[in-house]
Amino acid sequence: MFQKWTNGSARFTYSRIDWEQSVVFWWRRKVWIAFAIVMLISLAGMAVMLLLSLTASPPLDLGIRDGRFASCPDSPNCVSTQAEDHDHWIAPLTVQQHSYGEIDVLEAIVLQMPRTKIIEKTTIYLRVEFRSAIFRFVDDVEFYMEPESSQIHFRSASRVGRSDLGVNRARMEQIRDLFQTAQNATGASTNLLSPSGKLQPAR
Repeated sequence: MFQKWTNGSARFTYSRIDWEQSVVFWWRRKVWIAFAIVMLISLAGMAVMLLLSLTASPPLDLGIRDGRFASCPDSPNCVSTQAEDHDHWIAPLTVQQHSYGEIDVLEAIVLQMPRTKIIEKTTIYLRVEFRSAIFRFVDDVEFYMEPESSQIHFRSASRVGRSDLGVNRARMEQIRDLFQTAQNATGASTNLLSPSGKLQPAR
């Protein structure tokens, strides 16, 4: 710091280094304030999403009515084998040999997947809840064994939000692969389960 005398009074002026340091400090302070604001907004958003996931009630239109699921909403976070538009439609499961044990096989498959809960089960219908790992979002998944055909229809939809980044479709394709592999392993779905209720390994 240099001292300069003007008209008998002292005026302090800063060197170039001191001035640059002051500018850097000012910008750093601004950056930290902006970072703190962004973090607070992000934490608030995460808290809101977590609250939504924990308080969202199951849709009232779940279940089978006249052999059909509820239609998918306009949002892309739903797939259904009974959808009439390409964006939501997905192929049903094919049963090689109908034996009324297919629902048991599907139950065994989904119970080996993380964060699942069986909500309802009959000989031709299965309803499952899948929860996401972080925000605990719920996806409602339904399976329906159509008695007059060799197909299993299903529907998978996120309970809240709009986009699922393709999670519902990817999960159902994974279940399809596991179901078909299980059928191919024995050729009869009634023999796919071990006494403990788990899928028997392929031989």
